[in-house]
Amino acid sequence: MKRGFYTIMAAQFFSSLADNALFIAAMALLITLKAPAWMTPLLKWSFALSYVLLAAFVGAFADSLPKGRVMFVTNMIKVAGCALMFFDIHPVIAYGVVGFGAAAYSPAKYGILTELLPPEKLVAANGWIEGLTVTSIILGAVMGSKLITPEISTMLLRLDFPVIDFDVTTPTEAALFVITGCYALAALFNLFIPDTGARYDHQQRNPVKLVTDFAACFVTLWKDKLGQISLAVTTLFWGAGATLQLIVLDWAQKSLNMPLNKSTELLGVFAIGIALGAVTAARFVPLKKSLSVMSLGIVMGLVITVMIMVTNVWLAYPLLILIGALAGYFVVPMNALLQHRGHVLMSAGHSIAVQNFNENLSVLTMLALYAVMVWLKLNIHVIIVMFGLFVAGAMFAVMRKHQANQREFDSIALIGEHKH
Repeated sequence: MKRGFYTIMAAQFFSSLADNALFIAAMALLITLKAPAWMTPLLKWSFALSYVLLAAFVGAFADSLPKGRVMFVTNMIKVAGCALMFFDIHPVIAYGVVGFGAAAYSPAKYGILTELLPPEKLVAANGWIEGLTVTSIILGAVMGSKLITPEISTMLLRLDFPVIDFDVTTPTEAALFVITGCYALAALFNLFIPDTGARYDHQQRNPVKLVTDFAACFVTLWKDKLGQISLAVTTLFWGAGATLQLIVLDWAQKSLNMPLNKSTELLGVFAIGIALGAVTAARFVPLKKSLSVMSLGIVMGLVITVMIMVTNVWLAYPLLILIGALAGYFVVPMNALLQHRGHVLMSAGHSIAVQNFNENLSVLTMLALYAVMVWLKLNIHVIIVMFGLFVAGAMFAVMRKHQANQREFDSIALIGEHKH
């Protein structure tokens, strides 16, 4: 891999680490505000909303400047969102501003991979990026849960910096101060991301034209026989993944009797599984074999339902690692295939924006349904079974659609097809 790839990885790691630590800190803040339980899904909902609302515009923005500069600017928006919590802005609104920055950051983060690397290295690069992102999720969840413990927050509040008085007086402010430092580190690495030299046609600035262009890209990717399958799988995965995080936290507290700062460790265990699956897929699944992993999505959905039988934390660990490994192994090849098809059919930034729109629309829909289930006070076991069967059924439907496509076209030949 080129040296610039490792700089991108470092920037992504610290930015994602801060995002995930901030989520835990924001959840703790909701608890101290005595917010109702259904408001927790709204944290992730507000974060994902920007991905959908800005989808038509962030692709053009990502392609209008060198990607490193785009990543720096959008990372500073995340810093601003984090800072809002210092000023008693509601966590759902503040985390939504962080989501605004993340939505604009994403097309640049993934788009630069297609500029920097040849197609045959995309699966491996995605494996490393996903693996590192998952590591940051693990450490972010652990960091967030540790920062809100009385021992750590008391220690942080005792720290006295010479010359500068930061006026940090509460445990939440102490946690936010550390998280802001992680965003600052990410911004520093952003400044050292190399300019790949890739330049695109003059980007449209008229909002109506941007929406029209986005709609055309959206239709192009969904009409493509390979694009539609990989897009359907990644869309399902991200919606399911965001919801599963909250289900795991609720399940840990109700079935395993774990408090919030302990239950977040299970998110880390789940993420370890995703990292193992992602790295294994990067090693063993070439781009041309990417469609062969879809059946694992059905298996994952069925394995999720086994959670209702587990009441011991030591059984929960291997189960969550297995679910995560299945998820990581089937999503990384699908992600690489989708990036390759998007790069072939349109520009990198635009294809990632279409991907983000679909994936986060799925996140919004599934989190909204989950919030309604929590509001209706459905038993967590009922929610888990419904969720697992939905994932398995949806993946089965996607596989049937792919089989129908194969009867019409030689899908393998399509992987090598280029725009004319």
